[in-house]
Amino acid sequence: MTKTAKSISIRKEHFSFKNTLLFNADTLNSGLFDEEFADIIVTSPPYNVGIDYNSNDDELSYEHYLEFSEQWMKNCYLWSKSQARFCLNIPLDKNKGGHRAVGADLTKIAQKVGWQYKTTIIWNEGNISRRTAWGSWKSASAPVIITPVELIVVLYKHEWKKTNGSKISDITGDEFKDWTQGVWVFNGESKKRIGHPAPFPKELPNRCIKMFSYVDDMVFDPFAGSGTTLLVAQGLNRKSIGVELDSRYCELIKNRFLKEMGVLNFETDKNSTTD
Repeated sequence: MTKTAKSISIRKEHFSFKNTLLFNADTLNSGLFDEEFADIIVTSPPYNVGIDYNSNDDELSYEHYLEFSEQWMKNCYLWSKSQARFCLNIPLDKNKGGHRAVGADLTKIAQKVGWQYKTTIIWNEGNISRRTAWGSWKSASAPVIITPVELIVVLYKHEWKKTNGSKISDITGDEFKDWTQGVWVFNGESKKRIGHPAPFPKELPNRCIKMFSYVDDMVFDPFAGSGTTLLVAQGLNRKSIGVELDSRYCELIKNRFLKEMGVLNFETDKNSTTD
């Protein structure tokens, strides 16, 4: 793969395969890339709900979590092209450890660092088990509401109308009619099947990439996780770059590519400081 983003600080290239490039690196490092390269960002950042990641503290104070969010979203803004789109999968709210309007807070932070707001898609996960929140049972005293949906906040950098790129769309008419409705209904992904504590299903990046990018665009995932965005982008004839902090998850992504894409022609664990 021809690299489109130069490194101005040491980063580890875990593997490359055709149009896909994965770095074992920290998205909080503003020196990771030194040019605008992303046409679309599709990602789901840590939710700060106590998930046991290998290399990330998912139990920050809320104030520190918002600072963390501002830093990585600012970096992504700097690394994105003028007409870049940003599909941000985040929770609507958070009840654990105090009630927080996470979706609203993160959307405000994205706008603070420069992203322009376009719309919000509601993702209704059809396989969430029915639970009772209890609170004040059968009483108006202090009921607790569970919201079994997530958000996909759609933002853009400077211009919403897309005039650059190949101009080749691969979305079908039926898909366009269905996906332009603001509620998407599809199941989540199995943690056990994927081997990652917080994977999202392929359908999420599939819809975002086909709806908001052209064939041959550059897709970026700053929290590559289990590699789902990268796998989908490769299958949709897009270029992609992923960044993942944890080396074990980088290995998981490599193994998923081995399994789903066949034999790879790639080099692993290669230190890279420049193109």
